[in-house]
Amino acid sequence: MAALKIFWQPNGFTLDSIGTQRYLRHSDGDTPVISVSIRMLSIDTPEVHYPGTTAPSKHDARLAELADWIAAGKAPVSPEMAAYLAPRLATGDAGSRHQRQGEQASEAFQALIDDLLRRPTGTFRPLFVRTADRPFDQYGRLLAYIAPEYTAAERANMTRHERATFNLLMVEAGWGAPFLIYPSLPGQADLDIFHQAGEEAVNQGKGAWGDPLMLAGYEFRMAYRLWEVTGKLVRGTKLSEKERTCWVTRYCADMMTGLLYGPEDYFRVKPQHRLFIWPQDVRAAVAALNLAPA
Repeated sequence: MAALKIFWQPNGFTLDSIGTQRYLRHSDGDTPVISVSIRMLSIDTPEVHYPGTTAPSKHDARLAELADWIAAGKAPVSPEMAAYLAPRLATGDAGSRHQRQGEQASEAFQALIDDLLRRPTGTFRPLFVRTADRPFDQYGRLLAYIAPEYTAAERANMTRHERATFNLLMVEAGWGAPFLIYPSLPGQADLDIFHQAGEEAVNQGKGAWGDPLMLAGYEFRMAYRLWEVTGKLVRGTKLSEKERTCWVTRYCADMMTGLLYGPEDYFRVKPQHRLFIWPQDVRAAVAALNLAPA
């Protein structure tokens, strides 16, 4: 057989969770159907498992140890970050408290599903799914805003809030911390509503915000990584600057002032005003959003 005269190597990639999904069914000869996990955009609920399948309650002693290291000046954090973070870790039950909030968030989401998605007959409405500019994360989860799918006739008599996404409703209830990440942002009208929901939830102490020492999901994960990094330093391991700072990587812009802060200074921005930006996206975000250095 004659050899091909063209050569092409695609730049494809394998998505972890999609790559391990089971076959469910197929609709025709070239359309198999699998299930895909969805990571709801712009929110972050407290963790029920982290890292992996580990319960956060298993990390109470580790987080308290990290608080001691911070107090002793052994952790690679600024004095301002230390003052912000240490009280949230020194309680002795930071992991357990975070896990309880994660379980409550899961229950709150189930209640929304039962109220808005489940019909009286027990069947479910179709699910409206709108993906992000970047549709998948590194774990193969679909990044999306989700809501019950309403008919055109139903939508004609509904306000924007009445057909809100589950993402927005979880923020509104205080069980989802606002977690906006550029460029996967809602449109301007929805962004205004989303911000207002976060403002009210934080200021009124709704859901997890009722705990003044609460850790948002991203902060809990960050604290665990900081414990790992600090543990290496305490044991005498020499780390590069990149290794010392890998526990926090995203920049943070204040949506109310347009000021851009370095990764370790995210806490200077109120939780409901935070817009996170990956390092590789900072240049584009500064230009697109007219940001200025803090």
